Amino acid sequence: MTVLTGAEQLRDEQFARLRGKRVGLLTNPTGVTADLVSLVDQIAAADGVTLAALFGPEHGLAAGAAAGEEIGAATHPRLGIPIHSLYGSQHAPTPENLTGLDLLVIDLQDIGARFFTYLSTVALTLEVCGQTGMPVLILDRPNPIGGEIIEGPIVEPGLRSFVGQIPIPIRHGLTLGELARFANDREGYSATLEVLPVRGWRRSMRHAMTGLPWVPPSPNVPTINTAIVYPGTCLVEGPNLSEGRGTTLPFELIGAPWLDADRLAADLNALDLPGLRWRPAAFTPYAGRDHVGVPCFGVQLHPHDPDTLRPVTAALHLMTLARAQDTVAFGWREPWAAGSELPIDLLSGTPSLRAAIDAATPVAEIVAGWETGLARFREDCRPYFLYD
Repeated sequence: MTVLTGAEQLRDEQFARLRGKRVGLLTNPTGVTADLVSLVDQIAAADGVTLAALFGPEHGLAAGAAAGEEIGAATHPRLGIPIHSLYGSQHAPTPENLTGLDLLVIDLQDIGARFFTYLSTVALTLEVCGQTGMPVLILDRPNPIGGEIIEGPIVEPGLRSFVGQIPIPIRHGLTLGELARFANDREGYSATLEVLPVRGWRRSMRHAMTGLPWVPPSPNVPTINTAIVYPGTCLVEGPNLSEGRGTTLPFELIGAPWLDADRLAADLNALDLPGLRWRPAAFTPYAGRDHVGVPCFGVQLHPHDPDTLRPVTAALHLMTLARAQDTVAFGWREPWAAGSELPIDLLSGTPSLRAAIDAATPVAEIVAGWETGLARFREDCRPYFLYD
């Protein structure tokens, strides 16, 4: 089966729906057609289309900036048009950024996890576009980890943030286009929104089934394996463990200086979690928030069956067993900014997950507590589906 992204179809139409318009484009290196040609260059060269402005999410238009690194405005070196950063002093376009445009086009590869910030960027952009009357066209892409499985708690009131902008579970099972439709309606953004759906994609399909190339959406999601485990292991940014930043396997290597790697791997493998094996590992992170330059000991996650793997559940087992090794050494990271909530509460979307781990609540009991919210979300998001 041939899977054609929204970008592919726009090119096949010879950019007809953009003709006669001054266009802004929110994208990064994932905004390519299957032959790996940048949509920036293709729109800039399209007959009758004026590419007037570019917008970059976290990691920048080139997706080379480190996580959390603020990015300033710039001018495109070849095209001579402005690049507005949406990760720094602003997280959404200003009305002034949109002045003179007829249409804002969005082409970004999401990875299926709520705290991957491209979703928040799109949601906040829709809010501004709804206020200013700027039409939005989203060129949809597949959810690379599939569209059938949802997992994790839903963001609670009072805990919305840039890693949890809308009330959805951690693993949401939607494409970026579906998420935009959901947020635009449920959050009342009321932007004039069109989504150009992926042709040939079904919810049961993961990235390996699409035939599409994998372009890293950020420096710390280099491979599809990273994306598969990321909905779980990004939670490890909540406790004082290294999530493997600054290694060749970010979010696949998890550890700390005080952990017993062999014991941790043995305890995790004894659980016989579906779709996953754990290998004892030693590594030294050269980036991140904890243990930079310090040898760490822990595990590498080896997913072997993404259809059965539940990465959020696996991460809870990982954090629970790491805490059990040393309840004094294990702790929760301090807020990222003064006056903010704890990172684990923002990432999970609820203080109850942290409280449950501190109370040594069985993981099965924590997971069971999500079911009512997940059942409601399944029904709430169904009207916004674009795919079977």
